[in-house]
Amino acid sequence: MALVTGETLLSELEVFDIACQDDSVLDKMVEQCICNRIQADDMVLEWVAYSSTKNGLKLTMDTLEQFEHEVLNKKHKSKQSFRKEESHNRTRDIHSLQDLIKAEEEEDNLLDAYSTPAKGSQKRALTTPEHPQSKRTAALLASPSLLLSPASFSPSATPSQKYSQRGAKGEVVATFGAVQGTRWAGRKTPGADVQVELLEGPEDSLRCSYKYMFQRLRDVRNVLTEKIEELGEGLRSHFSIEEFSPISLPAQDSITVLGQVCCDSNGKLNAQSVLLEAGPEQGGQQVPVDLSELKEYSLFPGQVVVMEGMNTTGRKLMASKLYEGVPLPFYTSEVKMEMDEESINVLVACGPYTPSDSLTFDPLLDLINVIVRDRPDVCLLLGPFVDSKHEQIEKAKVTETFEAIFSRCMESIVDGTKSVGCHLVFVPSQRDIHHHFIYPQPPFTLPNLNKDQAQRVTLVPDPCTLLIDGVTFGLTSTDILFHMGAEEISCGTGTDRFSRILKHMLTQRSYYPLYPPVEEVNMDYEKFQSFGQMPLTPDVLIIPSELRYFVKDVVGCVCVNPGRLTKGQVGGTYGRLLIQRSATAGDEKRASPCLAAQVVKI
Repeated sequence: MALVTGETLLSELEVFDIACQDDSVLDKMVEQCICNRIQADDMVLEWVAYSSTKNGLKLTMDTLEQFEHEVLNKKHKSKQSFRKEESHNRTRDIHSLQDLIKAEEEEDNLLDAYSTPAKGSQKRALTTPEHPQSKRTAALLASPSLLLSPASFSPSATPSQKYSQRGAKGEVVATFGAVQGTRWAGRKTPGADVQVELLEGPEDSLRCSYKYMFQRLRDVRNVLTEKIEELGEGLRSHFSIEEFSPISLPAQDSITVLGQVCCDSNGKLNAQSVLLEAGPEQGGQQVPVDLSELKEYSLFPGQVVVMEGMNTTGRKLMASKLYEGVPLPFYTSEVKMEMDEESINVLVACGPYTPSDSLTFDPLLDLINVIVRDRPDVCLLLGPFVDSKHEQIEKAKVTETFEAIFSRCMESIVDGTKSVGCHLVFVPSQRDIHHHFIYPQPPFTLPNLNKDQAQRVTLVPDPCTLLIDGVTFGLTSTDILFHMGAEEISCGTGTDRFSRILKHMLTQRSYYPLYPPVEEVNMDYEKFQSFGQMPLTPDVLIIPSELRYFVKDVVGCVCVNPGRLTKGQVGGTYGRLLIQRSATAGDEKRASPCLAAQVVKI
């Protein structure tokens, strides 16, 4: 198909002495040619034939829309039905497939050529015969609701009935701290003096994409060995252990050994399949562990532990004592900070931002309305924004690229919260179909942000540790709770599973301590060693999950699972926190900076 431009259409119109001085009319005709795959001369001939039956209609936007409905739509439907019949009667050979690919590429080129400089970076919505674009819609396209209109992404998209009919909007379903009388609103001055930055600075943080899918087994082994040695040294000094014994050396006395928990098969870990794998300094071998003498334990694959027990034959360790890990210290600023009477309001939400039965972003628009109403100081928004597990995306029922849909989401959020002036933090997810499928995951790139927008937007990797006005936040969009919950075994601990898993994360000093990871997590261990560890124990840990929402205090860290903004076809939850600015550095009687927290239904 040859390239259709406004100039070629204008020259064809001049042949029939049809005047057209409005550029928007030419743009509309170009769009109709693209959508219906009609050449410029055929388009003009169709118009001449149509206008002659209507007593010489003038060429305007209104008459073009009328022409599209009465002529082009019918032709397009007849072509579609003919193609369906034809596809049943014959099988495409390699040449017809190549022609099809070439036609798709030409169409993409036409769409790119169609964007005009006057529109800047804004993407022009593609008008389809089923959903013609009226002048009113074109004029209002800049609003967030129209940017995220379902017809923009999928011809068959309709709003989710279950989501629109949901009940209990705004209901508080989980609380923490002194919530009575708490004012859940930000400060009067938009974004006043709120400092948001990566804890370790841009030089030591994951800032851009990197090459992956090439790592040697010995490199993975080196990373795991260093983890065992580092955590082992912390345990040795904390519990005043003189030295660790070789794990497979027969001994008649009680010994203390260091190693990593693993399973004796590819199945799920259980009390009879526990192995302890030592580092190279302790022999580097695996020994089965008998847990029958332990009164309580909580173990998972990849956990670094110190065990005390008997190994008389060198073939099995009878464990009698298990040493728990030690968390890192909290953040203390080198500069003394005065206590601020005015607290910080932080909103936390995690995708998906669409119901599972529709590609509408109604939940995201509702969240933007909540942000405008409550005026939080900081919004932590975690992916997925364009969910790879969405049914319509899996079946390729979208009319735009995934990058274009994502750009509209970002544009809607940034523009929709402009009046609030809150600071926006975007965290990617491995379920974001347009982004890198690797862990740790580099931050998003938003090249179209202007200077004012970029000042209130922070793009961070997954995972990361943020510093917000002297308060540290640990963030990860990977569902570690769900992954570890399926692998952890316990006995006699007396605590709930969530608290145990969270404590494991803090004592193992890692955002993803599970080894081997689940199949859906594509781990790069060299980058994980640099960017996937906790540099300290965060004041607040944000860990969204498919599992039930909660807010818990675990070893002094406030852990928040805000849930997901949508749960299937219905609305989900989001979180909000009230944070007190950091007190004097080095305060021995440290109180949690999180004054209150809630999980709320959208």
